[in-house]
This record gives sequence, structure tokens and C-alpha cells, in this order.
Amino acid sequence: MAFLGILCLILLTTLLAGHFSRKLGVPAVIGQLLVGIVLGPAILGWIQPSSFIHDFSEIGVILLMFMAGLESDIGLLKRYLRPGILVAMVGVVLPLGLVTLVSLWFHFSLLLAVFMGVIFTATSVSISVEVLRELNILDSKEGTTILAAAVVDDVLSVIILSVFVSISGENTGGNTPSLLIGFVEQILYFIGIYFVVKWIAPFLMHLSQRFLLGAAATIMSLVICLSMAYLADLIGLSAVVGSFFAGIAVGQTPYKAEIDHNMEPIGYAVFIPVFFVSIGLEMNFKGMSDALWFIIVLTIVATLTKLIGGGLGARLAGFDLASSYTVGAGMISRGEMALIIAQIGYEAKLIAPEYYSATIIVIVLTTLVAPFLLKHAAARQIQVQGQVKSHEN
Repeated sequence: MAFLGILCLILLTTLLAGHFSRKLGVPAVIGQLLVGIVLGPAILGWIQPSSFIHDFSEIGVILLMFMAGLESDIGLLKRYLRPGILVAMVGVVLPLGLVTLVSLWFHFSLLLAVFMGVIFTATSVSISVEVLRELNILDSKEGTTILAAAVVDDVLSVIILSVFVSISGENTGGNTPSLLIGFVEQILYFIGIYFVVKWIAPFLMHLSQRFLLGAAATIMSLVICLSMAYLADLIGLSAVVGSFFAGIAVGQTPYKAEIDHNMEPIGYAVFIPVFFVSIGLEMNFKGMSDALWFIIVLTIVATLTKLIGGGLGARLAGFDLASSYTVGAGMISRGEMALIIAQIGYEAKLIAPEYYSATIIVIVLTTLVAPFLLKHAAARQIQVQGQVKSHEN
């Protein structure tokens, strides 16, 4: 029962860290990420990555994105889908090209250099979502564009990874599934989302009222969330894509307020803090001195390529500079998506062991930087908007 002690330690320390982070005017998620670094292998070594933490963190990020979908305005998502596509496309091309060049500069093989580029095309907006929620701008045009771009970005990253692994499969000796079958499955999945939003979710939520349980509607929403996340994972998409659209589907029903009220304590009381700590646990300073310059340069390039790429995409979509900065900052975090891709590459022998730890450190560093930049961007945007309003008056 040692996991009970670990869970108790995580919950207590994240509660304190979140409290003091807020007091210092820093997003609470930063304190929770630092808990993972301090208590994990990097410093104290009290908590080690384990299957228990992995499973809890998976549920945490699924619930976090479900709540983001629940709070999303589907009308705004449709309206800002085009900007989202532009943000995602530019935000994928720029890191893919520049991270590859940087890796070649550090004498990586061409195959490994390109794979490093593939790793840093990924975006994980789960942490950005938390910061946007904290700042009450999740349902703004910038927050909606970030969410739309994240879905497109995830699909693009999966496609690029599938193509890359398929092409390099003969070098690694791995068997890869047919790309065509994978693409067809993913297209069918997105077609299925329409039916879930339009008919299946409303029917299931209405059906839940026939059960003689007070929490029936909440349980049914979890069934929808977890099943869509599972199916997304089954066909090669990220589970968070499924949970996000499940949130949108449930959010279109009359039970939205009830689910939102009941789901928040479930997520934030247990699972979501474990998710944020799990990212910090990936940090390990072993061998960091040998690859220090690589880590510094790659962290800067990985941060700037998403910031500039996402911001440029927003500018091309007609956003002003302040809004573009916010969108770009919201796309920086690599989080669990990049960690998953790096792990796939490591298992397929696409990334050498001596570079794996350094890559994980860069992923964690970009994830740590993201909330600070996003908060600065949001504050800057509010300031600019205030100046415009006072100018108009």
C-alpha cells in the first residue's frame, strides 16, 4: 500500500505549492511541476516514476481536456478553426525544420536529427489550458484558437510520426501498420465525432436520468469521456483529442452546468495534480553537464519556433500582435505529447540513449517556460486592450 503514502505526499505538496505560487502571482501549475522536480529523481528522489503515477496522470490529463471541451463554445471553435489550422501548420513546419538543423549542427545523424524535429512538432496544451482557465480567458478568441490549433497540431504530429516510423521501419526492424488504414480510421473517427455531438451524447445523457442514482449524469459523462479517449488512443491519436471532443459533446446538452460542477472536484482533487507532478518527475540532471550546450540551444530553439510559428500563423489569420503573442505562447508547451513521441523513438531505436535524457530535459524545460510566457502574453494583451478602450473613449 506504499502508493497511498506517495499519493498523500503528492496531494499535500501540490496543495501547498499551488497556494504559494498563487500568492507570488505565478500560475499554480508551475508550483505543481516544481514539486515533481524536487521530490523526483532530479533532486530528493522520494518519488519515482511508476505505473501507478503514469495511470493516474493519464486520467488527469484526460479529465483536464474533457473540462476544456466542456467549457468551449462550439460556435467559437467553428469560427476560429481556420486560424487554428494556420497556427498549427506554421507551428509544425518551423520546429521540424529548425530543430533538425540544430541537431545536425551538433553532429547528429540525418535520421536522428529529423526525428528530433518530429519530437518538437508536438504541442501539449493541457498546461496552457490550465493557465487560461486560471486567467479566465479560455473561452476568448485566443483560447479558442489555441484549442483548435492543438487538435490540428496533434493530428499533424501523429501523421508525421507515422510516416517517419514507416519510412525508417526497415532500418529499425520494426513492423509498422499500414498508413492508409491508419488515416482511414482517423477520418472515420472525426466523422463519428459529429454523430456523438449531434445524437449519441444527448441520448446517453438523457438516458442517465432514468437511473436511480444521484451521480448518474456525471457517471455517464465519464463513460463518454473515457470511451472516446480510449478509441482515439486505439487508432493512433492522442487520448486527449477524444476527451476534448467528449467535453464538447456533453457541453451541448442541458447537463453542462451539473457536469462541470461535479467534474472539477474529481479532477483537481486527485488526478490532475498527479499529472503535473509526473512531468516534473521526468527531469533528471544525470549527464546534464555533458550535453549542457545542446540542452540550452535546443530549449531556446524549441521555445522560439513554437512561439514565432504559432504567432505567425495567428498574424496570417488576421490577429493583432498582442493576440498573436498569446496564441504563440499557448503553443509552446510540449508536455506529454512530446514525451510519448520521444519514448516511441527510444523504443524503436530512433534515438540514442545518450541523447534521450537530454531530450527529456528539453521537453520539461519548454513545458516549464510555457506558463510564464503565456501569463506575460495575457497580461500584455489585457494592457493593450485597455489602452485601445481608453483611446476610443
